[in-house]
Amino acid sequence: MNIHKVLYIGYVWPEPNSSAAGSRTMEFLRLFRLQNWQVVFASVAALSPHRADLQALQIEEKQLALNCDSFDEFILSYQPDLVVFDRFFTEEQFGWRIERHCPQALRVLDTCDLHSLREARHRLLKQALHPPTEAHTGTSAALLVRATNHVELYRAMCEDEIAQREIAAIYRCDLSLMISQVEVDLLRDYFQVPDDLLCCNNLMLMTPISSTLPSFDERQHFVSIGNFRHAPNWDAALYMYQVIWPRIRARLPQAQLHVYGSYPPPKAMTLHQPAQGFHVRGWAEDAHAVMRAARVCLAPLRFGAGIKGKLADAMACGTPSVTTSIGAESMCGVLPWAGVVTDELEAFVDAAVMLMNDAQQWQLAQQRGQEILQTYFDRTAASTQFMQAILQARTQQQERRLQNFTGAMLRHHSLKSTQYMSQWIQLKNQQTPLS
Repeated sequence: MNIHKVLYIGYVWPEPNSSAAGSRTMEFLRLFRLQNWQVVFASVAALSPHRADLQALQIEEKQLALNCDSFDEFILSYQPDLVVFDRFFTEEQFGWRIERHCPQALRVLDTCDLHSLREARHRLLKQALHPPTEAHTGTSAALLVRATNHVELYRAMCEDEIAQREIAAIYRCDLSLMISQVEVDLLRDYFQVPDDLLCCNNLMLMTPISSTLPSFDERQHFVSIGNFRHAPNWDAALYMYQVIWPRIRARLPQAQLHVYGSYPPPKAMTLHQPAQGFHVRGWAEDAHAVMRAARVCLAPLRFGAGIKGKLADAMACGTPSVTTSIGAESMCGVLPWAGVVTDELEAFVDAAVMLMNDAQQWQLAQQRGQEILQTYFDRTAASTQFMQAILQARTQQQERRLQNFTGAMLRHHSLKSTQYMSQWIQLKNQQTPLS
């Protein structure tokens, strides 16, 4: 069972300069093309001005419509050997159509990060704040991250239907691509997902480590970066403005923080206060150039999942960072962090001030970042492991499906309900409104 044709169904069009997820998608697509496989990237999202140039990789773009039989016509004509679903809700939308028209295609789910874990952490953070609205007001200043263990996370995830939907999609697919070992451990040890359905791989589009990085004295200011559409990034920016930055500014009166991120909403632009040294810059044309020019990266992430592309980019750019245990999760193994990891507010502020002023500690943090990248983010090794996982899943596809009765059962029941809902919506949309 060889692979010749690939269909990648994207939640959005890949934007490697906007998010780590976009960078990761581009790496997958690049590897598929290196195998000389034909690739079609399809999405229901509107074409974005910042999307990658897929035509340069000889990848066809296909605009899809939700709840429309036109997808059936396309899939019957194309007949892919491998279908990649970008996030679980894309599998929900199109999985039943793939099952109906090309059941022998290898089904791969790219989780990007475990959405149900991120949502559970968000809820736990809100519950720890009194009242819950304080999660975004900053009045509970002492709380940076609410510490949790796997048992508590499992219980919190089980309370939400998102976990049921997401893990059902994982079972329905032949392979799910994970980016965090913490997430793999949760799925395997608590949700009983079989090992052979999971592939943990931290492959993402990385800027090459340069031997001529700007020095401590050649850099200035703090930087923070992250897509504003991603809830953890917005929460971090707001918390930084309301709680962290006033404390840093009190100790470093001339300090400047430049906050970059694609798609800043109007509420984000209201945080732009140059007189306070807080600058909201929005889209960064060259995120790596911005990171290389900064002395310290701040990432006070209070909830989230996956691994953080901005922190990997910071290491590649030689920029030490201050972040939380959630920010650094699954990124450095047993190695010391490229800066400081802390879940305590005052310690976070202390670390930011220290790295801004102490050249010796700054240089040590920079060296640690290079060690982390060389040890855990080797692009060649990650690429090889990824392709081996795909090809092995294809070779063992029939046997794995035979062993995965839970997945077969979920495909029968869950996809039928999804199918009927989609068909109902389609018929409803076709009806002429009553006059």
